[in-house]
Amino acid sequence: MKTTRRQFLKSASLAAGAAALSPRSWAQVPGANSVVRFAVVGFHARGQDHIKELRKLSGARITALCDVDREVLDKGAADFQSKGQPVETFTDIRKLLESKNVDVVSIATPNHWHSLAAIWAIQAGKDVYVEKPVSHNVWEGSRLVAAAREHGKIVQAGTQSRSSSGIRQAVDWVRQGNIGKIVVARALCYKPRPSIGKTSAPLTVPSNIDFDLWCGPAPLTPPHRAHFHYDWHWFWPYGNGDIGNQGVHEMDVARWFLGENALSPRIQSIGGRLGYVDDAETPNTLITFHDYEKAPLIMEVRGLPTKAGSKEMDQYKGAAIGIVVECEGGYVVVPDYHSATAYDKDSKQLAHFDGASSHFQNFIDAVHSRKESDLTAPIQDGHLSAGLCHTTNISYRLGAHQSPDAIREQIKADPAASATFARLAEHIAANNVDLETTPLTLGVPLRMDPSTEKFTDQPHASALLTREYRAPFVVV
Repeated sequence: MKTTRRQFLKSASLAAGAAALSPRSWAQVPGANSVVRFAVVGFHARGQDHIKELRKLSGARITALCDVDREVLDKGAADFQSKGQPVETFTDIRKLLESKNVDVVSIATPNHWHSLAAIWAIQAGKDVYVEKPVSHNVWEGSRLVAAAREHGKIVQAGTQSRSSSGIRQAVDWVRQGNIGKIVVARALCYKPRPSIGKTSAPLTVPSNIDFDLWCGPAPLTPPHRAHFHYDWHWFWPYGNGDIGNQGVHEMDVARWFLGENALSPRIQSIGGRLGYVDDAETPNTLITFHDYEKAPLIMEVRGLPTKAGSKEMDQYKGAAIGIVVECEGGYVVVPDYHSATAYDKDSKQLAHFDGASSHFQNFIDAVHSRKESDLTAPIQDGHLSAGLCHTTNISYRLGAHQSPDAIREQIKADPAASATFARLAEHIAANNVDLETTPLTLGVPLRMDPSTEKFTDQPHASALLTREYRAPFVVV
């Protein structure tokens, strides 16, 4: 990490001699009763929620804003000014990190900036709250964890279900054996995702956006999508598809129930971009099997409705965007970010759990205590749950088109996988999808050594554990 720090100091044009200062001396560590000063980086969308939440908390004050979109930045600054709360403004995070008026950096940029922005902030002596997924690939997530540990910083992942007392109670209840061992932990993301359209030429980037900074680690190539904002989620250089957008929340809770604290040793995905043809690259329909030793974790993504022409989305045991933990004697449904209900095998309710609390408040409390153990979503957990999304996508991206019969034959030895695919096939048929025109992709089966976070015998897959970084926006 020392080389990265020197590179950062040079690119950020910090004052002479700053490299000799300890990270803690660059930003005053808040005392037990002091207000934590936040900078919010990236607030066209999710960052607005950061601002709203932080404004509710007496222990937080926003002192700086950063966004590469000058219109977004100026509008945000004007809003604070109108409330008598002037803030510093920056388009370049490297300049922001020189500020002595910031203790914490709250990151809600596009995914491809998450790890790099967080690492730079850590090296500048700041604590960090970073949105999910905390990384764009597995390797940079591991570097973020290492940076947090090396510099002794408090880093919270933006998986807010971890701060739900209701879900925590449900996890404990299942682990106590109340309905037997877990058979399968199922994560669901049945969320409507219509076509983003098909363009005939690259988009002209709006003049108010610093596109070089927006791209950061990614290639500096014109965007091929109709809308600049948000639709980047569906392109590999910047986003991770809906499994890395919404699905990471569900994968995180499913892994929490399983008590697994490593990446899965075996992975395989099945899916495609079905029902329409547009500019996007990531699948809108996907299932993946993470074959943990205790029980499998199965993720399902559906962007199409229950049937062609409908506006309703499918549900499984009462959940559409949530988790279903199936056990020997029943199951638990987590339908939202704060509650869970347990049922027996006849679907009779056994217990209900509910309770939410502020994920930011938990983070602020840990900033004061300086104890990583006080965090409900420490960066290691954020890294692992993001990593499950990344290995899912690697299997998919290396896969090949196969017929449904060929896929059934490949997975027939696994009852849970076969049953999941059968339900998916029904869903696809209900949407009148022609699998001859837009066939499914059967992902490559992957084997990983969880202790090293490397694939055991697949060099092509290993190459996708990281990316080529565009200088000077490099994670090393």
